[in-house]
Amino acid sequence: MPQPQFPFNQSIVWRPDEATIQRSRLKRFMDRHGLATFDELLTRSTSDIAWFWEAVFADLGIEFYEPYRQVVDLSRGIEFPAWCVGGKLNIVHNCLDKWMGTPTQNRAALRSEGEDGAVRLLSYRDLYREVNRVAAALRAAGLGKGDAIGLYMPMIPEIAIALLAIAKIGAVILPLFSGFGSGAIAARLADAGAKAVFTADGMTRRGKPIPMKPILDEAIDNLPSVQKVIVYPRLGSNIPMSAPRDVLWDDFIANQPAESPTERTEAEDLLMIIYTSGTTGKPKGTVHTHCSFPIKGAQDMAHGFDIQAGDTLYWMTDMGWMMGPWEIFGALLLGASVLLYDGAPDFPRVDRVWELISRHGVTCLGVAPTFVRSVMQYGNDPVLRHDLSSLRILGSTGEAWNPDPWLWFFETIGKGRLPIINYSGGTEIGGGILLNNVLTPLKPCAFSGPPPGMAADVVDEGGSPLRGVVGELVVRQPWIGMTRGFWQDRERYLQTYWERFPGLWVHGDFAAIDADGQWFILGRSDDTIKVAGKRVGPAEIESVLGSHPAVTEAAVIGIPDEIKGQAAVAFVVLRKGVAPTDGLRSDLKKLVAKELGKPLAPKDVLFVSDLPKTRNAKVMRRIIRAAYLGEPPGDSSALVNPEAIKEIQQWIPR
Repeated sequence: MPQPQFPFNQSIVWRPDEATIQRSRLKRFMDRHGLATFDELLTRSTSDIAWFWEAVFADLGIEFYEPYRQVVDLSRGIEFPAWCVGGKLNIVHNCLDKWMGTPTQNRAALRSEGEDGAVRLLSYRDLYREVNRVAAALRAAGLGKGDAIGLYMPMIPEIAIALLAIAKIGAVILPLFSGFGSGAIAARLADAGAKAVFTADGMTRRGKPIPMKPILDEAIDNLPSVQKVIVYPRLGSNIPMSAPRDVLWDDFIANQPAESPTERTEAEDLLMIIYTSGTTGKPKGTVHTHCSFPIKGAQDMAHGFDIQAGDTLYWMTDMGWMMGPWEIFGALLLGASVLLYDGAPDFPRVDRVWELISRHGVTCLGVAPTFVRSVMQYGNDPVLRHDLSSLRILGSTGEAWNPDPWLWFFETIGKGRLPIINYSGGTEIGGGILLNNVLTPLKPCAFSGPPPGMAADVVDEGGSPLRGVVGELVVRQPWIGMTRGFWQDRERYLQTYWERFPGLWVHGDFAAIDADGQWFILGRSDDTIKVAGKRVGPAEIESVLGSHPAVTEAAVIGIPDEIKGQAAVAFVVLRKGVAPTDGLRSDLKKLVAKELGKPLAPKDVLFVSDLPKTRNAKVMRRIIRAAYLGEPPGDSSALVNPEAIKEIQQWIPR
């Protein structure tokens, strides 16, 4: 098994003080159940999963319309557990409805700021009323339970309103990354059979308008299932509209009531399909229910990030990635506030994020290591210009850290006092496999271990536990946030997570546990590429490149990138008679940017005459990557054309 490098020799740099321990939700949870140590909680939470998740429902104040008769049913096997059997639950009741008539209704639910500095504030009561109007409008448009509805919008209050309104009527949320190209949008909407989409005319980045509606129009041009497009005029520009399909937001909700019933869904009714990339070309539609993703997210927030009523959470993300719905559902379930910022994090100045924290009183800031690497180059002065005293928790997710950026974040932003709650899991997990907390010590780049309820382990190639060396990250017991499978693709779900070690969920990450019991994530163990925390399957880029008339085939790998963590590099074989030129290289990059979105375009396109393949024509990306990075290619005996390695080695960056 490959042995990635990891910072085992780091020392503990943070320990909680007594005040932090005593005010924490996690300590109160442990006291309530007579558990003296975190290890004791972790053991009980994974050996008695029914007890644990029922205790979580009580801790989060989850309300059911009708009680469940069984917490979890494993009769179909560990791969397909059923949760809250017989219970009726709509997550929007728990996010909004139950707060009405309580002091929480007057608390800020959403704070919003645009790149132009315009600020909006919605209380829980305001949000409740706006969600009801949109829910009523969706019903009036003939949409209802089980209908898939896309979300392709900037991070403005309307995207949270739409997300909650879709769930309120029992429909199915399809979050879409605001930076996607038309091809990526079309593939996801088509796979789910979407009937409607919420969008905006566009958004602003670095002071420039970025159109969205024309991209969506191109995506749904041949999708007859999409019957309604609701357009929010974010830019106020001249919007191309196709009547009667398209309707402006204000016209859509005109004359709709501020009260609308919440659909009494089954606890396991479909809530959301979040698409995530794997190693094949087709995105994976991870299936989540009303009692899965939101409850796991809120539990991680409570037990890991110590989010409490009255906190303000700002997580730098997009609704198309898991962390977008995670922050909305999780924070509202806990009675906290969410800050949404629609703009570039370093515009018009590099201190924009620190300015946001000061202005809005952010208590928990969540970033990707990519952001820290990009801003630390400007030094400490942009940070010191702002009062960050409201912060008490720092969070991170998206990719593996390296020590220098972690320490800069800890010392410069956290003043050496605030814990960095490192978080790793994924869309399929509904939250985290590994997570720090405010009760246990921290090392740079490390995790204290699994959150309660996650029976994580690190194993060797035979599935046996490993300590002190790198292995595969696995989970031994089901958990409530676990995807209920892939949308209309049962076999791919089983092959992806359960085939390698029967009875163990294999997540596709390298991990290790050091002598102090601290955990480290060391990158992907499969071919999936993470560009600034955004996952993309190499085959999805390859299929776009292969659609160009000049291209015979392509292979895409992920390579280390100092800022983004990883970058994609494409190796392309051209058709006979086609000359490799810089113009063609540029055209291929632009094609991927158009279809998948600019953030997922390859950093470089390199032309070769052949790709290393096995006798059954499988392209060996592992060997391509090693050859390009100047590393030993490993066992190449299965290759039918080992000479292809030498051609790739000619492209080694100098």
